[in-house]
Amino acid sequence: MNQSLTPYADALNAFSERDLVRIIVPGHGAEGGGVPEKLQHFIESKPFHKDFTPLLTGLDKGAGNPLDQAKMLAAQAWNARRVWFLTNGASQGNRITALALRGLGEHLLAQRSTHSSFVDGLVLSGLTPEFVLPSLDLQRGIAHGVSAAAVDQRLAELSERPVAVYVISPSYFGAVANIEQIAEVVHRHGLPLIVDAAWGAHFGFSRSVPDNPINLGADLAISSTHKLGGSLTQSAMLHLAEGPYADQLEPLIDRAFGLTQSTSENTWLLASLDIARHFLANGEKRIDASVEAAESLRRLVRETDYLELVEESFKAFPDILTHDPLHVAIDVSGTGISGHELKEYVANEHGVYFEASTHNSVVALIGAGAMPDAARIVQSIEHARVVLGRETAPTANLAELGIPIPAAGRRLMSPRDAFMKKHEIVPASEVAGRISADTLAAYPPGIPNLLPGEEITEETVKFLSAVAASPGGFIRGAVNRNSTLYRVVSD
Repeated sequence: MNQSLTPYADALNAFSERDLVRIIVPGHGAEGGGVPEKLQHFIESKPFHKDFTPLLTGLDKGAGNPLDQAKMLAAQAWNARRVWFLTNGASQGNRITALALRGLGEHLLAQRSTHSSFVDGLVLSGLTPEFVLPSLDLQRGIAHGVSAAAVDQRLAELSERPVAVYVISPSYFGAVANIEQIAEVVHRHGLPLIVDAAWGAHFGFSRSVPDNPINLGADLAISSTHKLGGSLTQSAMLHLAEGPYADQLEPLIDRAFGLTQSTSENTWLLASLDIARHFLANGEKRIDASVEAAESLRRLVRETDYLELVEESFKAFPDILTHDPLHVAIDVSGTGISGHELKEYVANEHGVYFEASTHNSVVALIGAGAMPDAARIVQSIEHARVVLGRETAPTANLAELGIPIPAAGRRLMSPRDAFMKKHEIVPASEVAGRISADTLAAYPPGIPNLLPGEEITEETVKFLSAVAASPGGFIRGAVNRNSTLYRVVSD
């Protein structure tokens, strides 16, 4: 290989010159109102002079240092007791949470559609999970959220008392659970509530979006600030509420933070979190403008006779209280093209980058302050329909395709034990009935379909094979890209 080349850097430079519509994370969208003015100036002015090592007086050393002040301002903005700045994304927040909760005991009740990074935390911590199942839109292959009643029922059924309850809101598709009711149930059982609010960093900063989970009774909330809050990729926050569990949780979280955060924290990421807080705390008008931009996209979708808004089906699911207007999920079944195929086509041919796709849907994310070109988005879909559309549209029902979202297999071993045990690799044709040693998650959205310690079913193999074979499909944790091999616990 030629050592004079810099292929990734050169490709990134070229990519940055393209004329794109970025309805994808990071939420700043690279231009327009989504980029905080302070962040623009920060990056443009002497960028290398701002790349520092940690523990310097005047930056992050000593009592009342500027970094601590920035975290205190963030805590005030989110109405939290304390905030941790994370430079390894909300995934780090999930791992911190799992490690901290292990200090309270062994068992946990979690929403089954948790992000794979939380499962990584289960492996690291040794927590034993019990699950509450989310509602499923089988027509579109989407997992939504959980209701307070479902959480209450599962807590009553458990033989081992959990140390906490962990749920997700909002979902990848913008569905928002009734966190206030869930918190009431969880607290009645004498437990803390943790909310993975990765997709809701902007919540609570405008009346046109839902309130943030801390204000609704959550004891700990994880927010992926870069997704829709204006900070740089890989930056996030962890928010601890001032409540009955704070004294118990705070030292555990602090220790787990020390295990997971780099000792050479990236100053750019830390600064971008400080700036994003300022941007959101003073950005109600910007958020409102983005909501209106999202509504413009919705209006254009409704004007077509071949597109539908996924959120219009949300009223059929009792666990969904409302939805985030900055998530615009579009059912594209009527185009005659799968969501995966359409997502790839409009990105490559029209520079329109959707965040995610399913067999029949695509998801547009509009960051706080961003105002993408709605007409260009819909025109790109129309062009794809004309060029690639088929007389027979893909069925809207994944079950009819024989690849519905699979039910979870039986848990036969704890995630940590399965991950650490001696393993072997076997072909997909021989894997049914074996115990998985890996977390396998169809991306997007990264929700695990198989956990370490779970029995592998034929339905799961069929589903993962179909996703791996689809345009843009990817299985995180798979032994190989086409998901024909599985890592299992040795007999």
